Amino acid sequence: MKEFFYSLWVLVLEMAPYLLLGFFIAGLLYAFVPQKLYAKHLQKPGFKSVLYSTLLGIPLPLCSCGVLPTTVSLRKSGASRGACTSFLISTPQTGVDSILATYSLLGLPFAIIRPIAALVTGLVGGFVTDLSFKDEKATDVVSKNVENKNLTFMQKLKVALQYAFGELLEDVGKWLVIGLLVSALITVAVPNDFFSALQDYPFLNMLIVLVIAIPMYTCATGSIPIALSLMMKGMTPGAAFLLLMAGPAINTASMLVINKAFGKKQTVIYIVSIVLGAITFGLVMDYLLPSSWFDVSHMNAAVACCEEGHNEWFSIICSVVFLILLIKSFFHFITTTIVRNYYWIKFKIFSILIKVNYWIIITTRIYHIFYFRKSFFL
Repeated sequence: MKEFFYSLWVLVLEMAPYLLLGFFIAGLLYAFVPQKLYAKHLQKPGFKSVLYSTLLGIPLPLCSCGVLPTTVSLRKSGASRGACTSFLISTPQTGVDSILATYSLLGLPFAIIRPIAALVTGLVGGFVTDLSFKDEKATDVVSKNVENKNLTFMQKLKVALQYAFGELLEDVGKWLVIGLLVSALITVAVPNDFFSALQDYPFLNMLIVLVIAIPMYTCATGSIPIALSLMMKGMTPGAAFLLLMAGPAINTASMLVINKAFGKKQTVIYIVSIVLGAITFGLVMDYLLPSSWFDVSHMNAAVACCEEGHNEWFSIICSVVFLILLIKSFFHFITTTIVRNYYWIKFKIFSILIKVNYWIIITTRIYHIFYFRKSFFL
């Protein structure tokens, strides 16, 4: 139990800065970016909207959880389903910080292949999504963007913060908490040396790395030292790349939130695009590209410059702030739900009390009947 709560706290420490950044960016998009911009570039399904959203997502330093509130905000602002899927796929796989960190630890080939893989999988996932939802009407999307041009900068900033850490956090928070709990449980249950024990079976190695890496949380930068240490133990470059690609792009929390916000069909497309793309690029690296490109034997696995690079106190402060905001949104949701459904809740409580009273009376009568019959025969 102690290990579980420790793993949960470590996950919160890793995720909190990115989550706060993601919610803040979502709030800025909501308050500052006009809805017409989304309508012009991202709303219409097709090549341009998917390409623009993919190129927008690749350099952003957002993890799979930090990208969720931003994508939900894009969808509410009118972005097409294909654009949202491509943004969801391409953004967490890489970023400016992770590309530089990849180059520093794993070399130039890895640093080049990562954004290429994010671009390809983002485009494929976006196109498939647009084809799958081609009959959906654009009017089904209700935009809630702020369009009041008379608001000052500070007023818009206030609106952004209220939306990001109020309404949006209430929508996403519950699923993030569930995902964190499941991820912590998986982190504790899976042995640390599980991956290195499979180094003699390349393709099976890839499949098992996918199965284990998908539910677990790891960000694009934090996965780099893990991949490096596994390659130093003999894991193939392709299998290590699967961890770099699938680990940051998918986890339990993101799958739950995406399923809630976009539905099962789009969630399946999102997962399959990343999985097939990861396997394809992994096989290409293992069987088609020169192995000398991915030689890391000269690197020192103890180099920890890529280990997030965050100050410990900064992560702790972000975690505390995020937990306070999460608790605040939870209590706000509970209180507003009670006020909004006061009479319904009162009626349900009254109905339950009547049923409980009814069963108490029935049970009492059965007991008395049985007791008197037993006394009579005795």
